[in-house]
Amino acid sequence: MEKTEQKPNQSTPESKPAGDPSKEPAGEMKGDFKKVDGVNSEGDENKERGNWTGKLDFMLSLIGYAVGIGNIWRFPSLCYRNGGGAFLIPYLLAMIICGMTLFFMEVAWGQFCSQGPITAWKLCPAFKGAGYAMVVISFITTIYYNIIIAYTAFYFFASFGSTVPWADCNNPWNTPLCSSNYNGTVINGTWINRTMMYDLNITEPARVSPAEEYFTNYVLNMSDGMENMGTIQWKLALCLLFSWVVVFLCLMKGVKSSGRVVYFTATFPYVILFILMIRGVTLPGAGKGLKFFLIPQWDLLLKPKVWGDAFSQIFYSLGPAWGGLLTMASYNRFHHNALLDSIIVPLVNSGTSIFGGLAIFSVVGFMSEDLGVPISDVVKSGPGLAFVAYPEALARIPLAPFWSILFFFMLFTLGLDSQFGMVEGVCSAFIDTFPGLLRKRKTWFILGLSIAEFLLGLPMITNGGIYLFTVLDWYTGTISLFVVALCECVVISWIYGVGNFYDDIEMMLKKTPSLYWKICWLFITPFSIFFIILMTYIDYVPVYYGDYVYPPAGEIIGWLSASASLVMIPLWMILEFLTHSTGDGFVERVKSIMRPTEDWGPALDQYRTGRYRPLNEPKFSPIPMESKAESNGYHVHSNGAAYVDAKV
Repeated sequence: MEKTEQKPNQSTPESKPAGDPSKEPAGEMKGDFKKVDGVNSEGDENKERGNWTGKLDFMLSLIGYAVGIGNIWRFPSLCYRNGGGAFLIPYLLAMIICGMTLFFMEVAWGQFCSQGPITAWKLCPAFKGAGYAMVVISFITTIYYNIIIAYTAFYFFASFGSTVPWADCNNPWNTPLCSSNYNGTVINGTWINRTMMYDLNITEPARVSPAEEYFTNYVLNMSDGMENMGTIQWKLALCLLFSWVVVFLCLMKGVKSSGRVVYFTATFPYVILFILMIRGVTLPGAGKGLKFFLIPQWDLLLKPKVWGDAFSQIFYSLGPAWGGLLTMASYNRFHHNALLDSIIVPLVNSGTSIFGGLAIFSVVGFMSEDLGVPISDVVKSGPGLAFVAYPEALARIPLAPFWSILFFFMLFTLGLDSQFGMVEGVCSAFIDTFPGLLRKRKTWFILGLSIAEFLLGLPMITNGGIYLFTVLDWYTGTISLFVVALCECVVISWIYGVGNFYDDIEMMLKKTPSLYWKICWLFITPFSIFFIILMTYIDYVPVYYGDYVYPPAGEIIGWLSASASLVMIPLWMILEFLTHSTGDGFVERVKSIMRPTEDWGPALDQYRTGRYRPLNEPKFSPIPMESKAESNGYHVHSNGAAYVDAKV
């Protein structure tokens, strides 16, 4: 595209007409944006939104966001359920062809336009609803995810004592079923060990561990079902308040504050995990657990469910389609090497999952040896591994309070990092949508959001709160998350055009990515996501918690939480068509909202070259521009900014 003789960035303060915003030097922001709630520093490239301060801020934030509590309990439990070491094959393949490619797509997208999850969809306004879906998913998730962080805080504080409170059955919350001995039982005054029970065909009496009764009867103080929600457990309410206060203090100044915090929260868990692993592998029976974790059961690879679980774990772990990756990347400098980060972080994340599995299963092997039961009877699925099985193992290790403090502090920091990314994604979405109203009041907005989410989380710390928590966790981040990711792939690869996206990336990185990424974005990754959706539908099981069967209302609440995000996509598509479409006829109007908006592209004028007209450049007549632009394959908006049709 031809440039005018008078380039805006060549203006000087003396030649700039006063009061004419169109004559502002390109790449500079007005004085009003020099300080925005403490967000900026003198070295910020984007004076309005701010940038990461240090070179490692972004990478550590990504690692902290991707590596969470799920790496400690969800990955090992899926490995156990799906053939041990054999599960690593589909898991690592899913990371390469789906997780890493979506990760790079979102990071490059956010860095290029410097926008949050909603305004980033200026590249295809018809799908703006997918951005709102991201925000809804993250908003609901941050409510119940902080409940888990509150649990870890409660266990952390409870560990300060001469012994951990779940070590035995001599407590007010224990029942007659509580027993810390797996090796046998007493019948008619005679001790019968497990071998004798098997030989005599004696059914083993029901047994509940002290750690399980501590979690269910004291921490949760569970009711008998969702129909009986009961009252707020104030001990958990205080921990939930504490968790939200920590989140607010770490995010109140945006990336300037969270970028400093992650130097500790993203690295400290690895220190603790290493210490726990060293302690675990030195325990009796550790080899039994490691063998169970690593030796493959190859026949299970023929089951589609194993592959479906592997791909879904990548979504839960790396975090594409939540909006957090896109948001954090939007604070990068324009020429930051996003490709390098997008390769390192997924590798670190998967390595952490495997490393965490070694630490977990070494201790589970010790439990199996100590209690005389198969590993399949020791490992708990879901959060039970973090709050029942592992605490019970810690209680059996010398210096139990010390190891428990380390373990739950590690879980607390892991949870915080993931929470930072999701909360920042929600905040940035609204602040970028309403910058004039919210950008200068970001601290107050984050405070209001934290208070609102704290109050919305209170029903989940009542006596029946765990049932509501399970419903939201079951439905919120499954189908809706996969649909949003599929929308991303289709829009960027086929509507906006992967060729155009490659051009955008080349502007940032000053080099073209390899053909591998293009092939994945066009074919392999969308097919993988469709496969996940299909497997989720085929293997659909209504929500349950242990032996509890939910009433119809529970499933309705779950599907409402899922549809709350999905409905945004068609809703905003209709609204965009009715309010912003142009042209003659239905087809032309649809095409108009599939094209990028006038202000799509780099946020700073100094980087808006080629088909991107500087935002502060005076508007020219579209007639002469049209002939010039179309001769180069571009089309022109009414303000003179150019766009191109999708190209592969």
